Amino acid sequence: QVQLVESGGGLVQPGGSLRLSCAPSRIDLSFNTMGWYRQAPGKQRELVATITSDDSTNYADSVKGRFTVSRDNAENTVYLQMNSLKPEDTAVYYCYTRRLILGGSRDYWGQGTQVTVSS
Repeated sequence: QVQLVESGGGLVQPGGSLRLSCAPSRIDLSFNTMGWYRQAPGKQRELVATITSDDSTNYADSVKGRFTVSRDNAENTVYLQMNSLKPEDTAVYYCYTRRLILGGSRDYWGQGTQVTVSS
C-alpha cells in the first residue's frame, strides 16, 4: 500500500507564494508521473501540473507562468511552487502519482491540503 504525504498548504494573501510538497510512503517504488490536481468548492477536480520521470511537464493554462512543478527522483518527492497566487487558486490541492505496473498502471492520491488565497 502506498500513501502520499502532503505538506505546505495554508492561508496566503493575493500575490503571495506557497510551496507544496508530497512524498510517497514507499521510496523503493518508482513513479512515472507525479503532480497536483485541485478541487474548489462546487467544482470538479482539475489538473494543476504534472511531471514525468524524464521531467516532461504539463500545466493548466490558468497557472502557466505562476506555478512550477518539480521532482526529486532520489527522494520520490514532488513539489509545487506557487507564486503570484490569486483568490481563484483557493482549493484543496491533491498530490497524484502514477506507477507503471505489468500490463498497465496504478494511480495514487493524497488526502489533500487546503490552499486559501485571501486578504
